[in-house]
Amino acid sequence: MKTAFWLAGAAALVLANPASAGDTIKIGFVSTFSGPTAVIGNDMRNSFELALDHIGRKMGGKPVEVIYEDDGQKPDVGKQKTEKLVQSDKVDFLAGYIWSNVLLASLKTAVDSQTFLISANAGPSQLAGELCSPYVFSTSWQNDQTPAAMGLFMNANGVKSVFLIGPNYAAGKDMLAGLKSTFKGEVKGEEYTVWPSQLDFSAELAKARASGAESIFVFYPGAAGAQFLNQYVQAGLKGQMPLYTAFTVDETTLPLQKENAFGVSGAQEWVNDLPNEQNKKFVADYRAKYPGARPSYYGAQAYDAAQLINSAVVAVGGDTTKKDAMKAEMEKANFKSLRGAFKYGNNHIPIQNFYLQDVVKGAGGELSLKTVATIVTDDQDRFHDKCPMK
Repeated sequence: MKTAFWLAGAAALVLANPASAGDTIKIGFVSTFSGPTAVIGNDMRNSFELALDHIGRKMGGKPVEVIYEDDGQKPDVGKQKTEKLVQSDKVDFLAGYIWSNVLLASLKTAVDSQTFLISANAGPSQLAGELCSPYVFSTSWQNDQTPAAMGLFMNANGVKSVFLIGPNYAAGKDMLAGLKSTFKGEVKGEEYTVWPSQLDFSAELAKARASGAESIFVFYPGAAGAQFLNQYVQAGLKGQMPLYTAFTVDETTLPLQKENAFGVSGAQEWVNDLPNEQNKKFVADYRAKYPGARPSYYGAQAYDAAQLINSAVVAVGGDTTKKDAMKAEMEKANFKSLRGAFKYGNNHIPIQNFYLQDVVKGAGGELSLKTVATIVTDDQDRFHDKCPMK
C-alpha cells in the first residue's frame, strides 16, 4: 500500500491537468510559532524571509506571498493547517515542518494534491524510503544521518560503550537507530521519554549512571535540549560520562545552556562558520536584520528551502503548472546552498557532508558554534534503496 501511495503520486505528476498559474507565487509555511519551541519556528521564518530579501521578494518575475501557519507542535493541527493551505489558500508550495510526526501526518495531503513540499527540517525514515514522493524534497537530512555521523566520530574517539536517551516519537526513534547503525561499541541501555511534555530527565540520567556506560548519547531539540543538558551538568555527570549529541546544542538553545555546553560534541551538516561566500553573507545579514540573534541550522535549512523553490520557479518562468520541469530543476540542487555543494539522492534527500561542532566564546563573550572537523563527506541516507523512485 505504501508503494501504491507513491505510484499514485507519480501517475498524477504525468497525467494531471493543473489549474493555470496565478499572479503570485504562494507558499504555505508550516512550523511552530507558539509555546516553548517557538524559538525554532521563528528562526526558520526569519531565515526564510531573509532569503526572500536576497532574491528581491520575487520568483520568476512574480511577487511572493508566504502564509505562515502554526502547528503548535501537534500532528493533527499540522495536518489541518496543511489542508487549509492546499485546499483553501491553494498554495504553489509547502515548506517548513520541524517535527517528523507533524510532517508524516501532513504528507498525504501534499502528495494527493500534487503540491510540492519542501521539508526544511523533519526527515523521517519513511520519507526517505517507501513514502518518498516526486512532490517531496528535503533541504535538511534524513533523521538517521546526523547521529550516524556522531557514531563514526565516537568510534574514532575510542568510545567503547554508551547509554542512549531520546524522545518517544518518530524522530527520536530514528535518531537512536542512526547512532546504533554506525557505533561499534556496546549500547548499555536505551530510554525513550514522553514527548514533548517531559522535561525532567533525572530518572533517565540515574539509569545512565547506573548502567556502567562510559558515555551518553542524546537527542533533544529545543527547550528539552536545554533542560537535559543543564540537568546532566547538575547531576555531576559532565566530568564522569562524556555527552555526545545530535540537535541538542544549537544557537537557539545556547542562551539557556550557556557554559554548560562547553565540551559537548555535536554533529551537523551546517555550522555558521562554513567558509563559502553565500553562507558568510547569510550569517552577516541575519545578524544585521535581527539584532542580538544568531542563525541556527534550522534557519539555514529554511533559507535553502526558499532558494530551492526559487530555482524551480525561475526555471519555468513563473509558470507553476509545469510540475515536471520544476521537479527536474529541483533535482539538480542548482542553487547556492549555505552548506556549499550538495546533490540529491533518488529519494530527494541531500547527499552531503557532516561536521563536528563545538561551542566557543567570542571576543564579546557571546557563545556560538564552530566547525572542528569534517566527520564524513558525501553521506547518503541508508533508506534510499527502499525508495521506488530511480
